[in-house]
Amino acid sequence: QVQLVESGGGLVQAGGSLRLSCAASGGTFSSYAMGWFRQAPGKEREFVGVISRNGISTYYTNSVKGRFTISRDNAKNTVYLQMNSLKVEDTAVYYCAADEMAYSIRRDAYDYWGQGTQVNVSS
Repeated sequence: QVQLVESGGGLVQAGGSLRLSCAASGGTFSSYAMGWFRQAPGKEREFVGVISRNGISTYYTNSVKGRFTISRDNAKNTVYLQMNSLKVEDTAVYYCAADEMAYSIRRDAYDYWGQGTQVNVSS
């Protein structure tokens, strides 16, 4: 059983930056691909990006490419989402998730989820 806890959310002005963290406990962190998702008011939870278990491969949705970067530190059991050049439309609750089987953009492929952290971007 894996537990995930996100942190680092808050209020930031458009154009600013935030770094989110997701700390994992239980299981073997290095065995999981780690995804980031977000859910804005009135919208479905959507894929943001994913990082492979070794941290070498990443994939992002088009709306965040060039602005967001996922990284991981397996020694600390932590995955990060660095968000730069934030836009108002990035406002959402951000979730991290662990995929025991494979690297995926589908939310139903993930086995474990954190509770989310709120990111508010103001204009």
